[in-house]
Amino acid sequence: MADIQLSALQKKFGPIEVIRSIDLKIKSGEFIVFVGPSGCGKSTLLRMIAGLENVTAGTVSIDGADVTRAEPSKRGIAMVFQTYALYPHMSVEENMAFGLEMAGMPKQQRLKTVRKAAETLQLVPYLDRKPKALSGGQRQRVAIGRAIVRDPKIFLFDEPLSNLDAALRVQMRLEIAKLHDELGATMIYVTHDQVEAMTLATRIVVLRDGRIEQFGTPDELYSNPDNMFVAGFIGSPKINLVPAHVTGRTEQGAVRLDVPELGLSGLDVMPREPGTKLPEDIVLGIRPEHFSTEPGEHQVALKCSIIERLGGVSYVYTDPGRDYAVTMELRGATKVRTGDTVTASIKAEDCFLFTPAGERL
Repeated sequence: MADIQLSALQKKFGPIEVIRSIDLKIKSGEFIVFVGPSGCGKSTLLRMIAGLENVTAGTVSIDGADVTRAEPSKRGIAMVFQTYALYPHMSVEENMAFGLEMAGMPKQQRLKTVRKAAETLQLVPYLDRKPKALSGGQRQRVAIGRAIVRDPKIFLFDEPLSNLDAALRVQMRLEIAKLHDELGATMIYVTHDQVEAMTLATRIVVLRDGRIEQFGTPDELYSNPDNMFVAGFIGSPKINLVPAHVTGRTEQGAVRLDVPELGLSGLDVMPREPGTKLPEDIVLGIRPEHFSTEPGEHQVALKCSIIERLGGVSYVYTDPGRDYAVTMELRGATKVRTGDTVTASIKAEDCFLFTPAGERL
């Protein structure tokens, strides 16, 4: 296990700055997930930690030692890539043992090490097979096993599940989580899939345009996002963001709102700082799962344009082509059909307030 410290880390490709002065401390044994949209710099940041990208400015430290200019092989890391990168002419056992052979480990010790890793990953029955005789999930496990046998202090995963189908992604996600519990190693995982981030991470780093938007536990990012970007990125389906108009304040400091898109008036929402001066026009956030079909103080009526039925849960969409379309989650069996008007209620304490520029209020 090892801790990692990134200090004022920058990366430029010519005049283009892709990583913008990032400061980040990762504790030993944590499972950290870098998440963000395509092009936000998450893979580049991972490769800088691995030593596969040169650092323009700043430092990378592992266990207190500055490794900014150190070779990848000297950093105590192992990396699992999106593509399996297995040698097709070698068996599973030979693929897993190849790095150890190149490092000069004696044959008997190599075989013992590979066998132990294969048992952990349930690969023992496949040790004599070539990669072409394996499924996608089995090949990815071999790639992970090739990393495990090196006994690294840090595991780096660069979107390792994106080539797998949905069922295999779920299975491999569980296996990687179990692997972290068993090995206790520091792991950093890159993905654009926020479901993977929420289910795997000890803490999540949300990146946008080469900067950290927020760093915290999955619960913190979901329940207490710092801004509209994080609120919109974390949660599936996405949070509903609709325009609202401030009409006054209550004696307790809550903001009184009219929300035409939801047909609401007199919705009192407490801001983070009760005394904060707010603009007249703001943005109200409410997650799809916070609509209730039970009667409540604040009733909304939404016309169903599209409904997705997923068994135990259904999603109702209103005018999905519009900027302020609303998504509502309905639990259990529902008789709602396209064109129906659905009556639901929301609670003021479930709402978020943002400025039009995205600042959390």
